[in-house]
Amino acid sequence: MGAIQSYGLRLERKRWRYRAMRKSRELSPLVNRTAYIREADLLVFCTLRNEAKRLPYFLEYYRNLGINHFLFVDNDSTDGSADYLAEQPDSSVWRTNASYKRSRFGMDWINWLLMKYGNGHWCLTVDPDEFLIYPFCDTRPLRALTDWLDASSIKSFGAMLLDMYPKGPIGTQPYRAGQDPLEIAMWFDSGNYTIERNHKYGNLWIQGGPRARVFFPDEPYHAPALNKVPLVKWDDRYAYISSTHSLLPRGLNLIYDEWGGEKSSGVLLHTKFLDTFTHKAEEELQRGEHYAGSREYKMYAERGQVSPDLWCTWSEKYINWRQLEILGLMSKGNWA
Repeated sequence: MGAIQSYGLRLERKRWRYRAMRKSRELSPLVNRTAYIREADLLVFCTLRNEAKRLPYFLEYYRNLGINHFLFVDNDSTDGSADYLAEQPDSSVWRTNASYKRSRFGMDWINWLLMKYGNGHWCLTVDPDEFLIYPFCDTRPLRALTDWLDASSIKSFGAMLLDMYPKGPIGTQPYRAGQDPLEIAMWFDSGNYTIERNHKYGNLWIQGGPRARVFFPDEPYHAPALNKVPLVKWDDRYAYISSTHSLLPRGLNLIYDEWGGEKSSGVLLHTKFLDTFTHKAEEELQRGEHYAGSREYKMYAERGQVSPDLWCTWSEKYINWRQLEILGLMSKGNWA
């Protein structure tokens, strides 16, 4: 990278950090328990709206992995999400009724919380419908992974977003609060993914899967991005750029390739496509607060697919992380 480009990226990073500081004025603490965060605690950061039904299992899943504290931004929920989270002893909650779109889809708020509370911690930034799978997650807690990353001087961990879906129309199998969503959304696409390098930021840009196959068959380049860098040993000089797809400094995006082989990586199981999706899609289409003028939700509506059937004869049933590694969707790298 040339000196001019490097200088430009440093200026960009400062701009995102300054913007996060300004946007922090939009956040009001409902309950702030961050004083109880210990030096080595593992933290989750999450923005949400009307996710009360998903939250019990989300908290259970990440507590079982070893997360010590959750920091939530509730964007004007009307279903009691914020009040439910405020009752959780390991959670801190901020409320805002400001525009999700004008906060760069929540990333300005999250960048601020990461800057203020994440410095020196391994921080996992995920949505309520995303569940991290990493090598040996069935036998080793998340702490084992972060300890190994620390010992290897690795500061970020990549994970591909893998869309999960049921067999048949998604509205036919009701999801109940506290249920493991993978009991319903247990299928995924094992292929049909495209990958290219973003030369400015160094990250891989991944697209494809069932959303590209069903909703964007004629314009696959408009399909949602599936590349993520959700787990980072945070420093208050860092900043996410676009969701968790990329961040600065640029080196944090180099999460797959290394000399002599590939780095360890994981998968985020994306359980968006449950029966709750129908109402969510209609609401978000009306709000128009999502990326590119809510283009993704408009495509669902145009195709009459608010309760789609994403299953096909090539769909693969999820078993475990080893299956995903065999399929080339994640890697244990040199973590033995």
